[in-house]
Amino acid sequence: MTGAPIVSLTDVAAYLPGEPVGLDFFTRGAQAGDELRDNVMFKAPTWRHHVAADETNVDLAERAVQTLMDRHGADEIRSTEVLLVHTQLPDLPIVGAGTEIARRLGLRPEWLVDVANAGCASFVYMLKLARQILATTDATRALICNVQTAAGQLFTQSDVRRLAQSAIPGDGCGVGYVTAGGPSPVLELTTRHIGEFAGDMRLVTDDGRRYWETRTSQLKIGFTEESVAAVLARGNRLVPEAVDDLCRRLGLTTGDIDVLITNQPNRTFLRNWREALGLPPERHPDTFDECGNTFGAAIPVTLDRAVRSGQVHAGDLVVLGGFAHAGDFTGAAAVRWQEGR
Repeated sequence: MTGAPIVSLTDVAAYLPGEPVGLDFFTRGAQAGDELRDNVMFKAPTWRHHVAADETNVDLAERAVQTLMDRHGADEIRSTEVLLVHTQLPDLPIVGAGTEIARRLGLRPEWLVDVANAGCASFVYMLKLARQILATTDATRALICNVQTAAGQLFTQSDVRRLAQSAIPGDGCGVGYVTAGGPSPVLELTTRHIGEFAGDMRLVTDDGRRYWETRTSQLKIGFTEESVAAVLARGNRLVPEAVDDLCRRLGLTTGDIDVLITNQPNRTFLRNWREALGLPPERHPDTFDECGNTFGAAIPVTLDRAVRSGQVHAGDLVVLGGFAHAGDFTGAAAVRWQEGR
């Protein structure tokens, strides 16, 4: 992309549904004998948010994007030519959420993509896609929408709710506004699809049904002690590798990072990542205890929180990084925050 037009992550916004949900929601009726309850992967956050029974992916996206409309003007946002959407749990798998989000917001994008892959690091992946489209076409504006609703839907099912895995996720939506030009240039991105780990994260049921088959068993994530150990080992390695690679591409060291924003799987990953990169906690904001693991929405939600709380300053080198699923994708992006302001 050397010599390509400047593309900026001009703004971010977030929406969290409902009131915070405490741990007592899960400890009541917790399943005895859950072999994973004491695993570091499932050390629960204090709070998380859950969608209401009638809230959809589109509802969350509409509320998050409304904040961007309030800041930049509805007409400007509605003139966006590119809409990229990742929904962790699609309400309607066959058609995705993108077209309905466009209709609800009054958008008429030339480019509309529902991104099914890249999971918890999909914000980085969609930022790369947006940068490529804006740098090589006449499009000048893009919206990135990351929506997560699995916590209040999948993980609150009566049987699944009693498992250790269910207290970790939280719901929310994070959105990014990307423009040709703008105050926060995207300096570099690195992404990697890792096919050997594809399929290692599975949805399972006690009776073996597939997700579209109607029976009484409830869907859950198919965690075992062996699979959790593998994910912990991969995740500990993949994110620092991606951030190291990004910094090398820029001719910098990880010590030059002012603010690191990652996905938010658990406290162990967050601690291990910043220690591997040599960063103090104050340069690695997190939202885990307030929001839980918000999956794909975690990077924009955490960045929005860090910006609004004053943890990100004009001119800061902000690095976004994460990995997806059981390790089948990893990526990192560097942004010079509000360099032009």
